Amino acid sequence: MNFKRSSTALFLDPSSPAIVEYEKGEKFNIILSPSLYWVKKIVLPVKSAREAKKLLESIFEDSLPKGHYSYTAYKSGDEFLVFAYEDKKILTLLNAKGINTVDVYSIHFAQNEFSSLEGATKINATQSMYLKDEVLVLAPSSWISESKELDLTSVELSKRTIKLQQFGHIVDNKSLYKIGAILVILALVLIVEIFVASSKKDAIVELQDEVFSKYKLQSTMFQNRSTKSKYKNIHKAQTKLREYLSYFLTMKLKSTQKITLIEYKNKTLYVTLKGASKGHERTITSQLDSKGVKYKVSYNDASIKVEMKI
Repeated sequence: MNFKRSSTALFLDPSSPAIVEYEKGEKFNIILSPSLYWVKKIVLPVKSAREAKKLLESIFEDSLPKGHYSYTAYKSGDEFLVFAYEDKKILTLLNAKGINTVDVYSIHFAQNEFSSLEGATKINATQSMYLKDEVLVLAPSSWISESKELDLTSVELSKRTIKLQQFGHIVDNKSLYKIGAILVILALVLIVEIFVASSKKDAIVELQDEVFSKYKLQSTMFQNRSTKSKYKNIHKAQTKLREYLSYFLTMKLKSTQKITLIEYKNKTLYVTLKGASKGHERTITSQLDSKGVKYKVSYNDASIKVEMKI
């Protein structure tokens, strides 16, 4: 997977290879892969994106891994698109891909630039992105029946950009006194804003309670996380079961061989194949061996029974 170019546009993903060289003075418009930020589409009790930004840290509080994040928000109809991202992680990746930050003209979220995406689009060798409830998400390409190649030629970049934070200031004592005075004033302003944000945070908590009641969720986040973990494990087992079933359903068998029984119980898949007596089972076991899966076989007359733990 190479960086896809349209004029100066580059799609930045951790799996993309580095740019070996580019012309001096060339500028790039960077489109960040969904893997480089977190996004939510939510309703907030505020009117503007500026007001929403003050609430973002608490909104993302329980859903982000440990790190130093920046936040931004955009109005989307009656809702807000809110983002969290790590400046350092993106800057480090740009450097690893051979892109000097002085040559970066603008930085965009893929969420904003592919808001009208139809179907799924591959972003690297194993992942594709698609819209789900108007939010751009990633999924393994193997889960998607059709996924087209990433093409930036038709992308018209929006004006929704971010600036990455880079710190390296050198100041003298006189400047420090001025900065100190400004910080005192800002502190007073922030105290007022904290009280305002606190009242709005209470409104969000109230809204959260309404959501819990509306969708009949359990009373605590701990219980809901436990339920999420339960269904996540079920999904994992079902995905593995579908994968193992596909091995047999796509298996190349001799004309005298056929599947006579498929059964799943106690987290074990049982498959019986007729016409595969002991000593003539290699056409089956060799194909399973090529998949690198563990299995057990037993024989009964001219049949073979394969057991696979899920």
